[in-house]
Amino acid sequence: MVESTDAVPANGAVSIDGGDAPSRRRRLEPDERRAQILACAIDMFGERPYAAVSTAELAQRAGVARGLINHYFGNKRDLYLAVVRRMVTLPRPDAMTTPTGDIRERVDASVAWLLDTIGEHGHTWVKVTGHEGIGDDPEVQRILDDADTAAADRMVHMMGLEGSLHSDELRALVRCYGGLVKAAGREWIVRGSLSREQVHDLLADMLLTLVTQTFPNVHRGT
Repeated sequence: MVESTDAVPANGAVSIDGGDAPSRRRRLEPDERRAQILACAIDMFGERPYAAVSTAELAQRAGVARGLINHYFGNKRDLYLAVVRRMVTLPRPDAMTTPTGDIRERVDASVAWLLDTIGEHGHTWVKVTGHEGIGDDPEVQRILDDADTAAADRMVHMMGLEGSLHSDELRALVRCYGGLVKAAGREWIVRGSLSREQVHDLLADMLLTLVTQTFPNVHRGT
């Protein structure tokens, strides 16, 4: 359901603190305004259940008129889907720095980057990847599946194995590793049963085994 909207100021001005005084307003570019709303939504969906997130409160926190949320994202579900995409979308390859060093150093650097990325919005990431938002929603599942596929394609490409006769099996192995990442992230961020260092060691050891032993064996068809 689309919640009722407030009128958008004709001049596009946005109140940073939700107040009406002209002196407390500044003009934001559309991309900035959209990013501001999305950042607040990421925080709020990590703090509370989906049903407890109010677009009116979100607008107040973001310092925008509520109508702007509908303008940029549609209804609350559409906004949540944007949050899901943001949480699971990998950076473009040209926006990433390729780790250097021996294979263990590169694995460690890759896992450290992954945990930095997850930890930035940890609780939101756990909820999104654990289907804790709006339940069994096919659109959420499609976004998550697409993200898993993209991550698997990226890994197989980085290993130079995209032309392998067993590329489908290799991608499936990466998706299995992704399941371990999600489970380990929950233990670290939500349950506190593992430290970041322990999660790092677990994921790095498994990734090293995957790329040095499992991948070559599957590629050879053994």
